[in-house]
Amino acid sequence: MEPEPVKRTIAIVVAALLLALALGPSSTCARQSRAGEPPPSKAPDRNNLRAASPAPEQAERLVTAYTLPPTLYEKTQHLERVRLAYFITAPLYGLMVLWLFLRWKLGPKYRDWAEGGSAKLLLQVLVFAPLFVLTLDIFEVPFDVFEHWELRNYGLSVEGWASWTLDWLKGEFVDVILAFIIVAILYAVIRKSPRLWWFWFWLASLPLAVLLIFVQPLVIDPLFHSFEPLGRKDPALTQALERMVERAGQSIPPERMYWMNASEKVNELNAYVTGIGSSKRIVVWDTTITKMTTPEIVAVVGHEMGHYVLNHIPKGLGIYSVGSLIVFYLGYRLIGWLLAWRGGAWGIRGTEDLASLPTLLLILSAFVLILTPVTNLLSRHFEHQADQYSLEVTHGLTPDSGQVAAQSFQLLGEVDLEYPDPSRLAVLLTYDHPPIRDRVRFALTYNPWAHGGHGEFVQ
Repeated sequence: MEPEPVKRTIAIVVAALLLALALGPSSTCARQSRAGEPPPSKAPDRNNLRAASPAPEQAERLVTAYTLPPTLYEKTQHLERVRLAYFITAPLYGLMVLWLFLRWKLGPKYRDWAEGGSAKLLLQVLVFAPLFVLTLDIFEVPFDVFEHWELRNYGLSVEGWASWTLDWLKGEFVDVILAFIIVAILYAVIRKSPRLWWFWFWLASLPLAVLLIFVQPLVIDPLFHSFEPLGRKDPALTQALERMVERAGQSIPPERMYWMNASEKVNELNAYVTGIGSSKRIVVWDTTITKMTTPEIVAVVGHEMGHYVLNHIPKGLGIYSVGSLIVFYLGYRLIGWLLAWRGGAWGIRGTEDLASLPTLLLILSAFVLILTPVTNLLSRHFEHQADQYSLEVTHGLTPDSGQVAAQSFQLLGEVDLEYPDPSRLAVLLTYDHPPIRDRVRFALTYNPWAHGGHGEFVQ
């Protein structure tokens, strides 16, 4: 029930735009950052509970707080430790790989091969960028394999290794294309304007970021999952969502609501808003439709529509614009100093040299790592606003909407194996959504209508 674009829009860019290495192919909407956040395990089939109002079985299980039985609690506690360890080690490993790339002078070697084939920058990048991306991603394979093995081990993924390998190859294909475009633009502006390249590349990155968000649901996501109009797969649910949209005073036609076949790879319960402009749409996973009641799904999609209505994607782009300008400038300042200190030893002729790319990426990746707590904080703020919007838009539409929302969060936590008692450090570092315990508490206590008031976002 979390919007992948919000996470990507706040932190899409610094790493993703610089080599598209952080821009993975999957459509991830989980509550933690992608490093260590996987799809969840199976929940009981509740398809028979999908009704216009909470079914008796559901009504008997009133949620007062997010809790788990002892066995499941211990399982989530262990997984929380794994996720935190992964979050810490994976970025550090990535920085180490870039450092080894410099020490072993792989950049100069690939540059020499590229320059030996042509004197034109575009053709040089056509050789250099794929070699660079594939080398780095091959070094990352052990972490990728470990992550997927853990997802399968915990029952969080049902994707076989053959399908996983095919998805990995598709992801490499996407990364190589994006890297070619970005590296070509980057070194064209570096060679054209050695002192102001950071500014011109920043200007170029803005429409590129918008373009990536626009094309992702149209081009990238369908490479990995199948989508169909929600109205065709579940007309009753579509009508319920239309009533919620009308209650919100918005115009989101059924043509912008999609069903996604997630169950062939994961058991996660999810929905998200993605795209921008004419590509913007709400996506509901088939696992969500199978395992949640209609009121719960309406609450989930109400959260996603909150991102839609509250303009979180444009706001995220605005935040990116300011943050990336600062980071690119600092990268410009630091790469000159670093190459003056070690460039000769690494075989790099200067910033305009294609072989300087791992140096620049090393600097910017360090900034991204340092800024992760800040981007997570901003994302948690957006997610909380979307939770609030969902409660407001379903108030008066769904009986006891706060309890229904709490039940949806409880189920999400059980299925996602979210630990009920995360430490403040874990939340600070790895959570780009509020912990489930806090979301349940808010759903049960938010009631501005108790004394004749009204919601903040939905009047």
